[in-house]
Amino acid sequence: MSRSPSEHVTRAWTQLMRARESVLGAIEADLKAAGVVPLGWYDVLLELTREKGGRLRPADIERKILLPQYSLSRLIDRLEKEGLVARAPHEDDARGQWVVVTEKGRAAQARTWKVYAKSIQTHVGDKISEEGAATLADLLGRLMAEP
Repeated sequence: MSRSPSEHVTRAWTQLMRARESVLGAIEADLKAAGVVPLGWYDVLLELTREKGGRLRPADIERKILLPQYSLSRLIDRLEKEGLVARAPHEDDARGQWVVVTEKGRAAQARTWKVYAKSIQTHVGDKISEEGAATLADLLGRLMAEP
């Protein structure tokens, strides 16, 4: 037997989706205006810079940033064309490869974070209290928990 969501649950869902689109759009606009890399590029560069050796296999990037493989392949192609990442053969898997962040990619990630951090503060932090942010983070964390 399935239950229908309550009016409050439906409203929460709608507001969550609207807020996501609104804030993401505003942040993307801020990044574009500053002339730094787009958010999707930043996410890949961030994951790579967090790794020892600055490298990950494409499948690992895919899992970390939740992007479908076909989209990730095109994104890596664009990042490589811009000199932000390089591909390297995997030493233990003849068919495998590493995606490695370059120094140019590290610099782009650092430059973008300066704009991104300010944008997060403007579009989120300036609109809710620290206590509200903690509560929101906890509530959203529940949505990501396994059933």
